[in-house]
Amino acid sequence: MSNSKDVVRKVLDQVKADKRTSLTAPEGKVVCDAYGIPVPKEGVAKSAGEAGKMASSMGFPVVMKIVSPDILHKTEAGGVIVGVKTAEDAEKAYETILGNAKKYKADVKIEGIQVQQMLAGGTEVIVGSITDGSFGKLVAFGLGGVLVEVLKDITFRLAPATKEDALSMLDGIQAHEILKGVRGGEPVNRTALAGVIVKVSQLVTDFPEIVELDLNPVFATAKDAIAADVRIVVDFAYKPKPKPRPTEEIVAAMSRIMQPKAVAVVGASAEDGKIGNSVMKNLINGGYKGEIYPIHPKASEILGYKAYKSVKDVPGVIDTAVFAIPAKFVAAALTECGEKKIPGAVLIPSGFAEAGAPELQAEIVEVGKKYDIRLMGPNIYGFYYTPANLCATFCTAYDVKGHAALSSQSGGIGMAIIGFSRSAKMGVSAIVGLGNKSDIDEDDLLAFFEQDPNTNLIAQHCEDLKDGRAFAEAAKRVSKKKPVVVLKAGRTSAGAKAASSHTGALAGNDKIYEDVLAQSGVIRARSLRQLLEFARGVPVLPTPKGENVLIITGAGGSGVLLSDSCVDNGLSLMSMPPDLDAAFRKFIPPFGAAGNPVDITGGEPPITYVNTVKLGLSDERIHSLILGYWHTIVTPPMVFARNMVEVKKEMEAKGFVKPIVASLAGDVEVEEAAEYLYQNGIPAYAYSTELPVEVLGAKYKWARGAGLL
Repeated sequence: MSNSKDVVRKVLDQVKADKRTSLTAPEGKVVCDAYGIPVPKEGVAKSAGEAGKMASSMGFPVVMKIVSPDILHKTEAGGVIVGVKTAEDAEKAYETILGNAKKYKADVKIEGIQVQQMLAGGTEVIVGSITDGSFGKLVAFGLGGVLVEVLKDITFRLAPATKEDALSMLDGIQAHEILKGVRGGEPVNRTALAGVIVKVSQLVTDFPEIVELDLNPVFATAKDAIAADVRIVVDFAYKPKPKPRPTEEIVAAMSRIMQPKAVAVVGASAEDGKIGNSVMKNLINGGYKGEIYPIHPKASEILGYKAYKSVKDVPGVIDTAVFAIPAKFVAAALTECGEKKIPGAVLIPSGFAEAGAPELQAEIVEVGKKYDIRLMGPNIYGFYYTPANLCATFCTAYDVKGHAALSSQSGGIGMAIIGFSRSAKMGVSAIVGLGNKSDIDEDDLLAFFEQDPNTNLIAQHCEDLKDGRAFAEAAKRVSKKKPVVVLKAGRTSAGAKAASSHTGALAGNDKIYEDVLAQSGVIRARSLRQLLEFARGVPVLPTPKGENVLIITGAGGSGVLLSDSCVDNGLSLMSMPPDLDAAFRKFIPPFGAAGNPVDITGGEPPITYVNTVKLGLSDERIHSLILGYWHTIVTPPMVFARNMVEVKKEMEAKGFVKPIVASLAGDVEVEEAAEYLYQNGIPAYAYSTELPVEVLGAKYKWARGAGLL
């Protein structure tokens, strides 16, 4: 590749020397040729014989054009002939154009006649690249032509893209069927088209100064994919984001913050209603067993703990300092933490960048860099790490231990996470506030929780990603082992700047997040409730062994809505083999419906649910079950719930382990039944046919992304 890089470098050096921001069409062609991106073949012939040979080697049809500094409007001068189909015609066309030019201007200067491959037919697509503030270099693919601006049907991946990424892009647009050939049209050559995408992604990776690139249109045919028009925009001042810290380094610092042996509370207070008082109480009442050092300018002790004027006066090692002092005093106290070699600071105070004081935030960032202190916040509620009984927060102590780690950029959302987790008895390993993300961000948490044996799912609420590329790379790695759920707030692209390329204009910020998160194996939550339900439900479900989903329902109406939810959540309803159909029919009344959903009808005794679910669990062709329960006198809610838990346990003992979710339709007693099912490993929801299927769909998304299906 080095010589092709040299060719491109030479072109870009010339553009830079000319102080230009874009390449000319001939320069664009040189760059494409260097990277093997197909563009129309062309050459300049100096004789009729040469024109004939040139055209033959290109393949017909060709278009021929006069090349003359004296002729501005070629067509007017009779200097263009299109659709030349044979070598003989090419020779004739050469002579004709020459004659026309001389008629047009007797002393015309002619440099030759351009012979150019004519692109005909095929599907017009667009391949491009943009540079995003958070994700850096992205490659884009969509339909070209007139409709591209209207439909904005385009998909993105991080560059450089693999061949697999590129092929997934061809299926990632809504109009992907067109590429397969419609109404007698030929299908496009997928390998050729994917090849163009991969090469473009490599080019912009090798040359970060290429900030926008458009191949529009690319003519994709059954034979090849050729870019008819090339547009390249450069910015020589562009600098990619620096490489993130090595993972080992992140984990070492994060471990001391999340699992400290000693904590200092800067601004500890004995006075009720003060944040420094709440933090102290939470550390104590939360059951933290490490050392607690209150830091206060005057007090000798606070809540029974010896107080110190400064962290520097504390005799032992301190792993993390929790700050509960006004913003303007933080930098000075942080400097003392640096001198004490404390590796982490949890900055609860607000009044920084979010409140129009970016200079205060810049100052603490500088102190953090100088002394290598990792900063959490500022403007946060603090954090919980339950395995260490650590409640380093001013909210209430939290004690339901479990394996979900949640984080939020917002304090309000953090409180919602705490409340939901408590109410739903959802065990957590951690709840973390990130606030202004002056330093520690989602990537740092991913690195820590990836290796944390107490965490098996990570759920994150974020409004922006400081370094989207670093996040995507971390998420891609982590999601292979543990589900990563993200609720990205701010889906409108009001903030998207006007771009000068087609690809840029089409880049709604949210579409980029959508595609890159999917490329990284992340499960995207669409709402706060979904984030919370996924955090609770996904770890409860076993990983499915295949795609076949079966619905068993006592209410026909639920069956239809559950089927709709399957479609919405990318689940495939199993088509029922005749022998299995017959087996189900043995258990259900003649007016019930086998097939999928299996409708056992409403008036059935508990044994019908038991028999059909047993069959569903024991048949290896079925991979997961969705139950639709209908409240009846014959089968009351708790009877149904106890029976299902029993069947599940009995079948598990025989080695049949499958995900089961349940939707319960009925009067208020179904709430208790749903809770009982959930506590026993069956995510169940009263009054909803959407939530149980969304949770199952999320488990499937993760399993597919992690390559487990």
